[in-house]
Amino acid sequence: MKQDNITAKREQEKRIVSLMIRTYCKGRHGTRQGLCPECQALQEYALLRADRCPFMEAKTFCSNCRVHCYKPAMRENIRAVMRYSGPRMMFSHPVLVIQHGIESIREKKRLEKENHEA
Repeated sequence: MKQDNITAKREQEKRIVSLMIRTYCKGRHGTRQGLCPECQALQEYALLRADRCPFMEAKTFCSNCRVHCYKPAMRENIRAVMRYSGPRMMFSHPVLVIQHGIESIREKKRLEKENHEA
């Protein structure tokens, strides 16, 4: 994958995680503009992790990665964000949800094939 594609993929991931954190913060913490301090810290952490990810070229989603670079507490926080925001994104960003579903199916098939060949 070319560096431009990796950069675009990284920026897309950062945009989506930020969107999901905003959705979570607004729904759970009642923020109208910006993020509460807890969600702001989580977003900064998630963006830093995305910037430093050495597997960006090959990975699909962090949940499928063999190396979990999030600290345990932050990992639980981001899971809560995903559980809350994921279903709600269907109404606000249906194209992103459909793309995520397609990529998830492809990744599942790839992993199954990889496991059968091993």
